[in-house]
Parts: sequence; C-alpha cells; structure tokens
Amino acid sequence: MSRLLLSAMAALALSTTLVRAEEPDLARGEQSFRKCMACHMVGPDAKVKVGPPLNGIVGRKWGAYPDYAYSDDIKAGGEAGKVWDEATLNDYIANPKVLAPKGKMAFFGVKPEGERAALIAFLAQFNADGTKK
Repeated sequence: MSRLLLSAMAALALSTTLVRAEEPDLARGEQSFRKCMACHMVGPDAKVKVGPPLNGIVGRKWGAYPDYAYSDDIKAGGEAGKVWDEATLNDYIANPKVLAPKGKMAFFGVKPEGERAALIAFLAQFNADGTKK
C-alpha cells in the first residue's frame, strides 16, 4: 500500500476513535439527573412536580409544557420563539439565572462541561410522551 493511503487510513481510524471518545456517557447523564429529580421527572409516568417534566425538552419551545406556571422570563422566551436546543440547555444547566434571572428555578447549576453534555444526552433520549427514542 502506498504511504499516502496508509496515512489516510490511520487518520480515519483516529478520527473515528476521537468521535467515539466524545460521545456523552448516558449512565453519567442519568446519574447527574438525580440532582434534578427533586423537581423534575422523565419517562412515561412523568408529571409536574416543583418543575415541569423534562420529556421532549430538547427542541421544545420555552414555557410550552401545558398547565405549568412558568416564570415571566421563561414565558417571554417562549413568546419570542426561543427553543431548548442543546446549546441553550447547556447554558441554562450551567447557571439557570444567566438565561432567566427572575426564573423560579433555584438550582446552583452543573459546572463540569462533560457532566452537562451527559445530562443533556440523557434528556434527549426522551420523546414528549416519555418513551425513549
């Protein structure tokens, strides 16, 4: 084999390994979600607790869970068309008061970036009805 072909194959193998290494750890995300369970639920039987269920949160419009009394910050975000995409969830989970300074969520945030990524990946598994994708 040519040296160029071997180099290309090695680069492909390395990039595949790097992508796999960066995939979030769902078990770690589930463990991190335990910090959220006092106020939130996921899964088919999820219901409103202190906060709304987080089924289908990734891609959901802000303030869209029915029959939950959201803070004015979150309602205004929803009216402005904001969506809980992964980047926005990452910022919110790091420090909820940055995106919603007058929000009701009294949570200190999840500081480690890898833990936030794992938590978001865990939440992303759940469809709006609580079934897993």
